[in-house]
Amino acid sequence: MAKKRPLWNPVKHRKQIAIGEKVPLELTERERDLIMQHTFAGSDLTDRLRIVPAPGQPLSYRFTLDDLDELAGYVAAEANQAKVKKLEKELRQLYGRIADVLESYTDEPDESAS
Repeated sequence: MAKKRPLWNPVKHRKQIAIGEKVPLELTERERDLIMQHTFAGSDLTDRLRIVPAPGQPLSYRFTLDDLDELAGYVAAEANQAKVKKLEKELRQLYGRIADVLESYTDEPDESAS
């Protein structure tokens, strides 16, 4: 039986930001630990994760889209290499969350405005 296609193709509206502008990425403590302990992301990406907010405050960190894309690559690579299924699942979920943030913004020029 053939797969049914959706009746419409929802297009996500991506918020336009300036090149180099930073966007927020909220993490749980576990997600922060996964990045710091299980990926080969460099200190240029992980140093900011060492800052722990005051109790009760969310773990929110700001990254450029290029930095987020690079971080997503490290998380995906580790998920692909994970030997423990639970770790692989957690890393894949984290990758999905980072990808959602990346898909919510664009720093590409708006061609329709020309």
